[in-house]
Amino acid sequence: MNSKITSGETKLIFEAKILNKYYVSFYQCQDTGFIQTEEPYWLDDAYSSAITKLDLGLVYRNLEISKNINYLLSKYFDNTKIFLDYAGGYGLFTRIMRDKGYDFYHYDPYCQNLFAENFDLSTLGLPHSFELVTAFEVLEHMADPLKEVARIMQYSDSFLFSTELQPEVVFSKPEDWWYFSPETGQHVSFYNIKSLEYIAKKLGYNFYTDGTFLHLFTKRTFENSPFEQPKEPYYIKKIRRILEKYELRKVKPLETLLQKDWLYVKGLLSANKQE
Repeated sequence: MNSKITSGETKLIFEAKILNKYYVSFYQCQDTGFIQTEEPYWLDDAYSSAITKLDLGLVYRNLEISKNINYLLSKYFDNTKIFLDYAGGYGLFTRIMRDKGYDFYHYDPYCQNLFAENFDLSTLGLPHSFELVTAFEVLEHMADPLKEVARIMQYSDSFLFSTELQPEVVFSKPEDWWYFSPETGQHVSFYNIKSLEYIAKKLGYNFYTDGTFLHLFTKRTFENSPFEQPKEPYYIKKIRRILEKYELRKVKPLETLLQKDWLYVKGLLSANKQE
């Protein structure tokens, strides 16, 4: 099987049971390390629900991303222009960003827009150009990444997105990385820095990354990475730490239940599929 991004050679790295019923081969690009499944014939089954039951981090992720990209949007982009959240699910991110003052619109033909119904791409009409397009937890769902990223870039010269980068391990089974998520069957493409660099260069864009989760394809050139935020002065950092310690003494913070709940729902899905 040829690589979906380079058309070069791949090697079979393992097989996994997808949705607890389809035996699927996973291949790794020999040029870039990009990992892909065989042609995903099971997607109609996988997307019987647009948002998988295992995506318990949806709300937390949207809140964190909306907080973390404020500096990037304010410093490197024109906040008076309009933005588009592509494959935006229920519209939660669009609603959050509009609440923050950014003129965001939503697009997702496969999921009902619950939170930003009156701020959908369809309300603007086409064609339309955006200051920036965002897409969070979308690239791993792409069966043909080059073609689908090129389609997104028709809306803007800048594309901010999230996808987990491969850990530095030799993969031999799906359990080597939680992001393979064979229980849901929706993740079919898996990236590292080299593969994202390849896609950006192939399509004619500059590539910037925070090194873990957030990434940017853009026609713009920045002297420094737009993900680098200015360091706090020492005295501000010291005051903040003192205040944090004082607050911690007053109220003991609760530990998140996200990981525990994710494992619980994963177990339920596995049990249901086996019945």
